[in-house]
Amino acid sequence: MTITTQRPRLAIIGASYLQMPLIEKAKERGFETHAFAWAANDVGEAAADVFHPISIIEVDKIIDVCRDLNIVGICSIASDVATLAVNHVANALGLPGNSLECTVKSTNKHAMREAFEQCGDPSPKSFLVDSETNLDVILENISWPIIVKPTDRSGSRGITKLYDTNGLEQALDEAYGQSFEHKALIEEFAEGEEFSVEYISQGGVHHFLAITRKFTTGAPHFIETGHEEPADLDEATYDRVKAVVEHALNSLGVTDSASHSEVMINSDGSIKLIEIGARMGGDFIGSDLVYLSTGYDYVDMVIDVACGNPLVFKPARKPHKASAHFIFNQEDVEKFETIKREHPETIWKAGDVDYSLLGNAHDSSTRAGWYVLIGEALDA
Repeated sequence: MTITTQRPRLAIIGASYLQMPLIEKAKERGFETHAFAWAANDVGEAAADVFHPISIIEVDKIIDVCRDLNIVGICSIASDVATLAVNHVANALGLPGNSLECTVKSTNKHAMREAFEQCGDPSPKSFLVDSETNLDVILENISWPIIVKPTDRSGSRGITKLYDTNGLEQALDEAYGQSFEHKALIEEFAEGEEFSVEYISQGGVHHFLAITRKFTTGAPHFIETGHEEPADLDEATYDRVKAVVEHALNSLGVTDSASHSEVMINSDGSIKLIEIGARMGGDFIGSDLVYLSTGYDYVDMVIDVACGNPLVFKPARKPHKASAHFIFNQEDVEKFETIKREHPETIWKAGDVDYSLLGNAHDSSTRAGWYVLIGEALDA
């Protein structure tokens, strides 16, 4: 490892394409970027100033290197797993970050449900299970339909909706296989429309940024097909959602990080918390849609919180409506080709299509492509 500059050093956990907006923003701001990840020829390995081939679960090794580097902050975006390393390092080195207790509550869905129940936050009825659990008592005390999910994964991995016991064994096996701890949750299904809520927190103060309307494939796996900001909700609903989310952020102990909260709003107006990640939303929500729809640079804010710099809420651009779209099949490809021909000015960015994945998506990581659109300017 050769370091030739005296720029402030920022540690970044992860080196996949998810971390590229963070690496690029940090370099733009003059930081010397140090990315930590298992060597896999990911784009961030070459993009960072220095790449450290250390798995993100080897926390003690990362702490030792970061201590030697005298880093000024550590962060990651769009990854629940990465927040484990981020907060362990931050706590060990006295840098801004969430507590280790908060880290457990915000990365393990069972611990999260327990915190919500203890603090009176509205969330679905939930049971923790593993391969040794007797399911009879649980099934007698839960209302159908249900959702089966791993306790500690994101990206729609291992999620199944069931209307009866048919397929339950297969759904549990899939959830156990996706879970790092080989455990799952059986939860009552929360009816309604799905939204996500982005906040940035510093010193225990929560700052609202945006609500996103989410679109999915629906049952059984609920893979996200697109996102739209700002969500077209009335002001009173915005206020109620923010009140629920802010209370829940306090329940989890979030103090210094971005957060991505998923909620269901039923036709009667009731709100249920699905889950909260103490990191910015993925799928271009945090990196692009918040920036386009609010003018605020969310990635910039993540860096400021990590380094202990006071947040500044000054829009960097004029807000516009914005949306992210994901490609699943040939029909989606043709739709995007039409947009490129007839409305190329609406395309903010786009990725290449992997034609081998068309029609084969089983979670968010196996979608065939994506593009982000920008719409008309919002009223001032």
